[in-house]
Amino acid sequence: MRVKICGITNLKDALEAIKSGADALGFVFYPKSPRYISPEAAADIVKVLPPFVERVGLFVEEKPEQIDKVCRESGMSLAQIHFDVDAHFLDLIKTKSLPVVRARSVEDIRKFGDRYRLVDAYCEAYGGSGKRLNLEWFEGVDCSKIILAGGLTPENVEEVKSYGFYAVDVSSGTEAGKGIKDPEKVEKFITHAKSL
Repeated sequence: MRVKICGITNLKDALEAIKSGADALGFVFYPKSPRYISPEAAADIVKVLPPFVERVGLFVEEKPEQIDKVCRESGMSLAQIHFDVDAHFLDLIKTKSLPVVRARSVEDIRKFGDRYRLVDAYCEAYGGSGKRLNLEWFEGVDCSKIILAGGLTPENVEEVKSYGFYAVDVSSGTEAGKGIKDPEKVEKFITHAKSL
């Protein structure tokens, strides 16, 4: 199972996550988030990263052209759209994009069913709430295009492995404090997610 470590704010955390086996790093371009990073600071980190690491920019309430501009300037390979949009909006973004479904009910997890999507627990604020989804919602569902987020930790990530998710996404579950990663938690999370 692939792993994205989100909420990267510094080079040390980025390199430690990759060393531990992260497939993707998430950078939050939402100024109201405690994990916010400027496009310039993200670009400085991206320049040092090894090849074959997905760089994911998280956006809230931005226009397609602004999303593309920030992705270009910061070196992002994927735009994570963390607000309510439709397929037409996604098609307007030139950067490869990943819609986020903030699920309130079992019906929500089928939204964008033909696309890869990130499914997170609904909360009023955007991102990193630590709320968990009801895993029963995913029973009998094809989860091969779903990246699961919300309340995952090194202690509980193994519980989700039997569902066949494409990937898992973690932010607060691997932090020492908001925006600062705990390298031991990161390593433990990735090890547990990827173990057979």
